[in-house]
Amino acid sequence: MQKVLIVSGHPNLENSHANKTVLEQTLQLIPDAEVSRLDLLYSDFKIDVKAEQEKLINADIVIWQFPFYWYALPALMKKYLDDVYVFGFAHGVGGDKLKGKTLILSFTTGAPEELYDYGKAMNYPIDDFLPSLIQVAKLCQMEMQEPIYSMGMQYIPNVYPIEALETLKAKSKSHAEKLATLVHKIYSLR
Repeated sequence: MQKVLIVSGHPNLENSHANKTVLEQTLQLIPDAEVSRLDLLYSDFKIDVKAEQEKLINADIVIWQFPFYWYALPALMKKYLDDVYVFGFAHGVGGDKLKGKTLILSFTTGAPEELYDYGKAMNYPIDDFLPSLIQVAKLCQMEMQEPIYSMGMQYIPNVYPIEALETLKAKSKSHAEKLATLVHKIYSLR
């Protein structure tokens, strides 16, 4: 199987029900995947650029797993992107190290799907928020896949009933299964 790198961008994965379950389930389905858990590695926001670039060089498929914060990447994941995907490495003159690698956006939203539409609370469909992330893949000459995302993935203890947590975990497992299916499909096509 091709080498899979999962970059986990949740700022505190241990406090996440959705992203933690997605990651755990994905690793059960793709046990050879390497994980770069930014919250454990770089809670101080001091990214080891060379180490992260080496992981990317060795990967064939790169998965960004993150919660959709304020319609974008969480701050730590954005810092990772700013520091690691630099000119001369990921793009620009000599920046072809990611060329031909596959990028999969895998994310969750707290708000439910029905709120992501024109005139609703989020005012836009989810796809309208993604062009800047799609452009990262294009600029870096990566093969961008259709994103895998799950919406309404919020659980607040003592606010929502415990049944809502079980539903969220089931949705998270389904999310991981879609992700693993896509990875296996990509693998079989190469």
